[in-house]
Amino acid sequence: MTDPVLIERHGAVLVIAINRPRQRNAVNRAVSEAIAAALDTLDASAELRVGILTGQDGNFCSGMDLKAFVDGERPELEGRGFGGLTERSPAKPLIAAVEGFALAGGCELALACDLIVAGEDAWFGLPEVARGLVAGSGGLVRLPRRIPPAIALEYALTGERMAAPVAHNWGLVNRLVPSGGALAEALRLATQIAANAPLSVAMTKRIVSESADWPMDGVWDRQRPLAEAVIGSDDAQEGARAFAEKRAPVWTGR
Repeated sequence: MTDPVLIERHGAVLVIAINRPRQRNAVNRAVSEAIAAALDTLDASAELRVGILTGQDGNFCSGMDLKAFVDGERPELEGRGFGGLTERSPAKPLIAAVEGFALAGGCELALACDLIVAGEDAWFGLPEVARGLVAGSGGLVRLPRRIPPAIALEYALTGERMAAPVAHNWGLVNRLVPSGGALAEALRLATQIAANAPLSVAMTKRIVSESADWPMDGVWDRQRPLAEAVIGSDDAQEGARAFAEKRAPVWTGR
């Protein structure tokens, strides 16, 4: 038996790699449970600042393991969703490093991440309509919020695949790199983020995520206590001192 998910630490970055290459990293329940456990580790560790989700051996994830599904197994976890991720995001930033296929549930996993880095030969898609299914793990909700709704609807209704360069043009992919370079570039991006104040980074993610549903007349009242929680922190004082003293800040997360 091989581990369904491989975990590596790169300084302050936790890399979570789906490890079922023969199944194109299709997700079964064991994968979902392992990803959920890794995300708990990411949020619980003061040393870890950013997570990366990827797949082994040239593919991100081809979606749900249909053989396991036919046998009666469901990969969704209660309160966490498909892959232990789609219904509950970690508090810390999560980057998808995509090579090869990110299809069906695999595309939904990528969409559940905060940022996406992709190789030029990667493919995204929601082919559920061609399989008698529905992209119910966030694909139909998140894709229209990341790219123009009519474009998202066309891909969802036809089940066609979106090439990574097209996804980059629509703004779905943050960084497009030569094939095989997604993880290395994701690590560079994660390192940039991890150098910043952890409380500031986590609160920035929270505000960007939650404010999409805030009514305009309530934006400032909702944001104020969240921002003040960071402005009043020890790290805010450290950031100001470090700037004045022309040195790198030493963050404590307090």
